[in-house]
Amino acid sequence: MSTFPRRHFIKTTAMSALAGPNILRAADSKQKIRVACVGIGQMGNGAVSGSRDEEIVAFCDVDWRDLGGRSAAEIAKKHPKVPKFTDFREMLDKKGSEIDAVLVSTPDHIHFPAAMAAMEAKKHLFVQKPLAHNIWQVRTLQKAAKKYGVQTVMGNQGHCWEGIRLVKEWFEAGVLGEVKEVHCWTDRPKGKVGFINPPPAQPAKTAPVPEGLSWDLWQGPVAQREYSPEYLPQFWRGWWDYGCGGLGDIGCHCLDAPFWALQLGMPEKVEVVEQEKWEHRAYTAPASHIIFHFAARGEMPPVQIHWYEGGLLPEALPGMTKGLPDNGMIMKGSKETLFSDGMRVQSPQLWPRERMTPLIDILRRKPLPRSVAGEPIGELFAAIRGDIPNAGSHFDYSCPLTELVNTGVLAIRSGKTIEWDAANMKVKGAPEFDAWIKEPVRDGWSYGENLWQA
Repeated sequence: MSTFPRRHFIKTTAMSALAGPNILRAADSKQKIRVACVGIGQMGNGAVSGSRDEEIVAFCDVDWRDLGGRSAAEIAKKHPKVPKFTDFREMLDKKGSEIDAVLVSTPDHIHFPAAMAAMEAKKHLFVQKPLAHNIWQVRTLQKAAKKYGVQTVMGNQGHCWEGIRLVKEWFEAGVLGEVKEVHCWTDRPKGKVGFINPPPAQPAKTAPVPEGLSWDLWQGPVAQREYSPEYLPQFWRGWWDYGCGGLGDIGCHCLDAPFWALQLGMPEKVEVVEQEKWEHRAYTAPASHIIFHFAARGEMPPVQIHWYEGGLLPEALPGMTKGLPDNGMIMKGSKETLFSDGMRVQSPQLWPRERMTPLIDILRRKPLPRSVAGEPIGELFAAIRGDIPNAGSHFDYSCPLTELVNTGVLAIRSGKTIEWDAANMKVKGAPEFDAWIKEPVRDGWSYGENLWQA
């Protein structure tokens, strides 16, 4: 465990929390927002660059090895005056009075404790996707955002973009008709980013902890194990203790448009249709096809959302002579079919494209408001300044989206079809899933239990 005790953090941040979140330190809306970045290597590079017009007051990372490229050490060299920390609790304790917003870009298993520590300290918050490693954590984050009254956003960039708004507008205008079937897919975990290919057939090979890496802090709430270079800096996504597999990596992107447009809520069942066999179950399956089953919502009929990963694909649409791209979405309506290339919706189109011509006047209407920033961190800063009420993917939206993703993770991880009892946060008739819905944590890493007390 870290030598920085959680009880000390709670005591020293309690007084600052009484003042409430700092919208801005002065009425001047042009005053720079003071930002702390937790996790600045790899994915954290985006949080640092997204804060270039604000004031970065602290960096926190557990891996300060000089690895060049996108490593934390390389980023810190470009900002030599910014203080560096290895423990976000110590950072909040020592620099809390100077911080307005915390940007969390760590591996998935650290999202929840870092986010909770920031909100307990009344800091506005950006968290990379997926918001948390399990469903209990996701629901606790949503409760905490309400309790502490902070501005929040998840890092699913596509929710800020034009494409997702067009999908929602076209659907609500009746262009697609009734939608009962959607297909979403990704090349992960067989893609080139963040996964071991082929997947390991045995436990990770251990090695001495390299100098510059705080291995105990990297593990955070997860049961302690020996260091392995097969976990970090980038291969943690496929290990269930640390990541959420291909679905956790891309689901909050690719499922965003159908979740928003079709008002999906939680599935009643997640069906495992096909999985490529794999030996070492501590790592994600090489390929999976699952179906989320949703009940009718008001006048909208029941719908099935197919999710494919690892190279499994739906049938290509008629006329697709080159086949399907590595990532994409097909939304089949009773009137029209919509196709989008990529893990995020950028340029949706009716298929075949000539179907768009007679509908062009409807397709060009834009009744929904557009993003003020075009990316999540910019939207967070705009919300902190009061320019907008909240970011588009704020926690009341992104927590349920992440819960949807995590129900699929339960099915992929177990290889079993599950019936989801959302009201009671249970897999029906399967108590063995409870330890994945709310995972055990090491001493000193518990957050949010008080938010569940009556």
